Amino acid sequence: MSDTITLTATVRTDVGKGASRRLRRLEDKVPAIIYGGEAEPQKLTLSGNDILKASQSEAFYSQILDVSVDGQIQPAVIRDLQRNPANGRVQHIDFQRVSADKEINVNVPLHFINEAACVGVKMSGGTLTHNLTEVEITCLPANLPEFIEVDMLEVEAGTSVHLSDLVLPEGVTVVALTFGEDRDIPVASVTARRGASEDVADNAEAAAEEGEAQAADDEGGED
Repeated sequence: MSDTITLTATVRTDVGKGASRRLRRLEDKVPAIIYGGEAEPQKLTLSGNDILKASQSEAFYSQILDVSVDGQIQPAVIRDLQRNPANGRVQHIDFQRVSADKEINVNVPLHFINEAACVGVKMSGGTLTHNLTEVEITCLPANLPEFIEVDMLEVEAGTSVHLSDLVLPEGVTVVALTFGEDRDIPVASVTARRGASEDVADNAEAAAEEGEAQAADDEGGED
């Protein structure tokens, strides 16, 4: 588990679109809001540089953050994040408070391992495709994984790894699977090399012809 990311925020009293634009352009600040739990929603302001630095970490988007509001720590997760389409800088963040005894739904990243050694790729020349890069899970905050590994080692050409194949930590559930088996979609697939089926058929035909020729030779030797 990575170290907890702490963000320092102050309560924002100057609200409205004009105020938000001034914060971003003149003060390099990021407007935000934190809500949920038993406390009232609070409009916040955070340092643009702090957000830029924190956002370089994968954990920023999927893990529980410590949002320090005027010195008071409020554990929260990001529920929405808006970026400037021109430069990619964060323009607004929605935080949701979390409680230790209440389950949360969070999208966590998938880490694919053993791709180079994948049987379907290495032995059969298949092509590996990532169908998903993250998965929505539900769990208590204490059980929230930093990521979920997807082991591709034994995946053969023409087959897929589905949501139900994921190895999950204790107390973690994939949200999609709670809605039925038809939601058990592929996470990653290994597509068979084009023409592989023809190669198999050709090899089988060649083996059959070789067997027939050998049988004919055997019969000729008996005469």
